[in-house]
Amino acid sequence: MDVSESIRMKRAVRQFAQRPIPEEIIHHILNAGRRAQSAKNTQPWHFIAILDPEILEALSHLGTYAGHLQGAALGVAILTPNPSQRYSILFDGGQAAAYMQLAAWELGVGSCLATIYEPEAARELLGFPKDLHLNAAISFGYPADPQILSLPPKAGGRRSFSDTVHFDHWREPDRDA
Repeated sequence: MDVSESIRMKRAVRQFAQRPIPEEIIHHILNAGRRAQSAKNTQPWHFIAILDPEILEALSHLGTYAGHLQGAALGVAILTPNPSQRYSILFDGGQAAAYMQLAAWELGVGSCLATIYEPEAARELLGFPKDLHLNAAISFGYPADPQILSLPPKAGGRRSFSDTVHFDHWREPDRDA
């Protein structure tokens, strides 16, 4: 699957088969995040790859909609410096997340991003240093329903191109079209 096809077909997967992800695929996913672009090539991230189901379950309770981490074969905590220091830090972390998710999708591994709302509890759980912050984690695993990998995008699931993209200046979308 090429990049354009991966972007078109990618969807959030929250239900995973109880099947481990091979080590070489885990490394491929993590390396995709490591290779992501960042502002001024600062690469402001660290990743904690979580394979232990008990840690994944505990982490799943630290975000309002993070329950999918509990069933994942792999969780990746994305650590960054304090995002209030520079606005681009969260964007950079998001780039790393997107690269990992697209690399995983190409290999038949689904994923879903989770916001972590209890960062100090996450720090205690994962043991990362005080100068790093955890705002997001990603669940990865083989989809419980493998057909999700080949289903066409849902009709009406995205705003139209003309409602989203504005050339040269802002214009109100044409609601009569």
